[in-house]
Amino acid sequence: MNDKTEKMRNFISVKDIGNLDNAVKEALEIKADRYRFCELGRNKTLMMVFFNSSLRTRLSTQKAALNLGMNVIVLDINQGAWKLETERGVIMDGDKPEHILEAIPVMGSYCDVIGVRSFARFESKKDDYDEVILNQFIKHSGRPVFSMEAATRHPLQSFADLITIEEHKTKACPKVVMTWAPHPKALPQAVPNSFAEWMNATDYEFVITHPKGYELDPEFVGNARVEYDQMKAFEGADFIYAKNWSAYTGDNYGKILSTDRSWTVSERQMAVTDNAFFMHCLPVRRNMIVTDDVIEAPTSLIIPEAANREISATVVLKRLLEGLSD
Repeated sequence: MNDKTEKMRNFISVKDIGNLDNAVKEALEIKADRYRFCELGRNKTLMMVFFNSSLRTRLSTQKAALNLGMNVIVLDINQGAWKLETERGVIMDGDKPEHILEAIPVMGSYCDVIGVRSFARFESKKDDYDEVILNQFIKHSGRPVFSMEAATRHPLQSFADLITIEEHKTKACPKVVMTWAPHPKALPQAVPNSFAEWMNATDYEFVITHPKGYELDPEFVGNARVEYDQMKAFEGADFIYAKNWSAYTGDNYGKILSTDRSWTVSERQMAVTDNAFFMHCLPVRRNMIVTDDVIEAPTSLIIPEAANREISATVVLKRLLEGLSD
């Protein structure tokens, strides 16, 4: 492996990973020998801070840290920790006995690297898109910080998605389609925002399809072609990435505008693709997001995709650890 890999201070978006070709190459080399750098994290501690639930992120990131020889501390803010006040200037006479401005530097004193998972709250679009929680960790912890899914992005997932596409593509520039699909709950835009941002950084043909009213922030849509006709969008596709998200625009921010089941990814839509692979970040609502037949087909990549979360996290933690020595 090339020892002159790119180092990083924080990891919150595709901009922090540097050259994508180099990042994917490093990921595939680590995947082939994932314990090669097991001494790099010796006597270093990762603290994983969860404001929201997790399965793949928690397990894959902890496994990645162990691959690198790190110690790991896991803190669930809503289970066993003091409730944290996040607003400055608030009179703390309620049920939150500790302020995040004290809690964060304390956490930083116990570790070398911090991972933070904090979803959009849908109380204020500005606060969500300003990444208030994540940025307080970056500002006050004194440690390298990486996102384990924040209000607007999920970069570890998107990096794993890219690795998965690179492993399975049969064309130099595949057609990748991200499709909205129905869901009973209002979900953040973090995963679709992030996936779009990473796909726009490649030379793939990238299409986003969704019902009208579900337009994403133009910053993330970038150069993608937006197609409101799902069947047309799927034509000739090589990869289908399904995900629900709530509305972003105007007063509809965080709202469900449609539960149209005709958008559920089924064999009907997949039939017009070029034998496309199906992808989803998980967890997935079967027969809402995607039918059983599609998710269980040989072209479904959901398990390899999830397995690559360990690899994307290992690359990121390795680079953050290397940055500590500068």
